[in-house]
Amino acid sequence: MTTQPDKKLVLADGTQFYGHGFGANRTAICNIVFNTSVVGYQEILSDPSYTNQLVVMTYPVIGNYGIADEDFESRQIGIGGLVVREYCTTPSNFRFTQTIAEIMEECNIPGISGIDTRALTRHLRDKGAMRAAIVDASMSVEEAVALIENTPAEENVVAKVSCRKRWYSRTPNHKYDVVVVDCGVKRTIIEELNRRGCNVVIVPYNTPIEEIRGFNPHGILISNGPGAPTELPEVVSLIREFKGELPMMGISLGHLLVCLAYGAQCDVNPTGNRSVSRSVRNAISKRIETTGMALQYVVNRQSLEGTALQVSHTTVVGDMVVGVECRKDRVFSVQYNPEGAPGANDSTYLFDKFIKLMEDSNNA
Repeated sequence: MTTQPDKKLVLADGTQFYGHGFGANRTAICNIVFNTSVVGYQEILSDPSYTNQLVVMTYPVIGNYGIADEDFESRQIGIGGLVVREYCTTPSNFRFTQTIAEIMEECNIPGISGIDTRALTRHLRDKGAMRAAIVDASMSVEEAVALIENTPAEENVVAKVSCRKRWYSRTPNHKYDVVVVDCGVKRTIIEELNRRGCNVVIVPYNTPIEEIRGFNPHGILISNGPGAPTELPEVVSLIREFKGELPMMGISLGHLLVCLAYGAQCDVNPTGNRSVSRSVRNAISKRIETTGMALQYVVNRQSLEGTALQVSHTTVVGDMVVGVECRKDRVFSVQYNPEGAPGANDSTYLFDKFIKLMEDSNNA
């Protein structure tokens, strides 16, 4: 017997979807995004880039392999809420330690199931970025919309997800020392560096430049993270300070910050923030790579003209700039996730490129 809906999802434009609550029993008001990944919901839940966002999973069944302790991408789960078609209450996986509902309740994150996520995703695709709320089914749509309009969005979310103190991730017989500027770094990125012989020190996003120089690093990686790149002038100044001095790699938000540091502009994506599998063309090798990326902000291609940056990667559909480099300064960045967690592993070679830049710099 089907129970009556106890929750509903209301969009800022008044569109509403009824469903059933799971996880924490509370109201959530956030920007809403969708993700087309077939697997990897735990990595998405724990990816700091999704902090304070309502995530719509387009795959119809979520939770079927539960939550495994070793698969978290960060030490905290900060998404604003989860929207799914069907939530699986009985995971089948010998590694699982909790269900999604249990970890979400523990972290005070609400969810809603029973939503027609296909119709919702099409609506978000066509209407663009907007805010939304998970509320009790009894709340009127007018009251819910007013609640959305009167709840301000949190600013500088990076300050919330970045580490408070530096910490280390070491590997035996290391070759290089890398500083990762933590704007919301994923564990898998650090593991990719460790796997390639790097000792890594992870520092807060607002670490003073002289303190970073005191680590005597061979290279610097600017990590992924949530929010607007214009809210992080400290990181932009850091990139300007070290470009040409040390090899640098930017990922996702780090890519946008690299572009700002070179004088380019970043615009809000008019079609909204969406995390999808995209085909990307490498402008140098002409190779097509399957990637996963979030596009809340995009680099203004015209603003790259006159800067020292060259376009290295573009999307096959839409021809958006998602990768740049400055060979003279040994700096490059991409907007997608080369570590492939979750997603394809087509672009892990970019970590090898970063290692090669440090090797060449060290031998110069």
